[in-house]
Amino acid sequence: MNPIDCDVLASGGGMAGTVAAIAAARHGARTVLFERHGFLGGAATAGAVGQFVGWETAAGRRVIAGLAEEIVQRLEAMDGSGGHSHFVMSTGHRMDRVEYDTEILKVVLDEMAHEAGVRVLLHSQLAQVSRRGRAIASAAVLTKGGLIDVRARLFIDSSGDLDLMARAGAPFLGLDEGEALQPATMMFRLGPIDFTAFDGLSAAAKAELSARGVAEGALPRAALHCSRVPGSNDGWFNVTRLSIDASDPFALSDGEREGRRQALAAARFITANVPGCSRARLISFAPQLGIRETRRIAGLATLTAADLRQGAEFIDTMALGAYPIDVHHTGDANITFEELGADHVYALPYRIAVPQGLDNALVAGRGLSATHEAHGAIRVMPTAMAVAQAVGTAAALLAASNQPAAQLDPATLREKLRAAGAIL
Repeated sequence: MNPIDCDVLASGGGMAGTVAAIAAARHGARTVLFERHGFLGGAATAGAVGQFVGWETAAGRRVIAGLAEEIVQRLEAMDGSGGHSHFVMSTGHRMDRVEYDTEILKVVLDEMAHEAGVRVLLHSQLAQVSRRGRAIASAAVLTKGGLIDVRARLFIDSSGDLDLMARAGAPFLGLDEGEALQPATMMFRLGPIDFTAFDGLSAAAKAELSARGVAEGALPRAALHCSRVPGSNDGWFNVTRLSIDASDPFALSDGEREGRRQALAAARFITANVPGCSRARLISFAPQLGIRETRRIAGLATLTAADLRQGAEFIDTMALGAYPIDVHHTGDANITFEELGADHVYALPYRIAVPQGLDNALVAGRGLSATHEAHGAIRVMPTAMAVAQAVGTAAALLAASNQPAAQLDPATLREKLRAAGAIL
């Protein structure tokens, strides 16, 4: 097994892992990022979510910038996005978003990681983790050329499912009574759509159509929501629902099959019944399921819904968020969507990214230390990118100073983040 050495290893090249790796490399850390697909972006590209939501408060105050905004600007420059806009969700709530072309996003992320000097290993998966006491020693990565043992000073688990943390024996948070993992979604692309007719549908008409689709068994959830592919008349639809634990390999495999079945049935219902969609045909399924929730780390602090509602402040705030509490239900076709106030902002402390019992590990992405309810708010990708920029920056600082993750000076981290354009 060929060993390689680096300062920072990021496990999983989704939006969080890619942003964390870029941030670490820009701060001088020798950074390796590995990803199981042949491209970066995770839920944004392989999951084909098609839009980034949650950049600003309902009143329009922007709370996320930095590397996340740089990605948007690069997308716009390459005709891969029309930039920031607004839409009305299937719940009737007005929300901000950035629609993007998944294919151009892949190139943007390639270029940014390459320019920063990140060593990217695609087609690579975590095999096993070696741990010594409170430190992770190395991660064995299965590549096209066999196993590579990566020895790093700092390990970032940005895999979403926290596979590296699980193999390292880190502790996780459980679900409380009455809670269930949020369901997964199989996105699908449909087109051409007459968006004048489709967008012209009233909320009442959409609700009536989606309710009929649920009653007929064609729609798994009461929604007719899609994000338009920039420069086209196609849309990515987010209307399927799969109640699985995606950290279970057999459940995940069954979910991919069931997701495609649901997506085809939903596409046929939309084509037959929804104004503006009569000429549309199914173009593609997302390469993989979009997973909302699996493992959540037990961190030095745990963010709660009360923290979000109160707008609690922290000495080690590393990012801000404004997205509502958005919990998709398992077992029915509904969601809980709780807005927190017209100009309400909440803080995310650095400690929720630091696993208990490990000195050289951090978490980025949707596996942060948060309750099930709080996770429903902070899991969206703009927030994940803001956190990831902080985590990558922290990893570089820790690698340079040889400190345990728990002892990072939050003032130094915040100073570096502000200098890099982050909003705190």
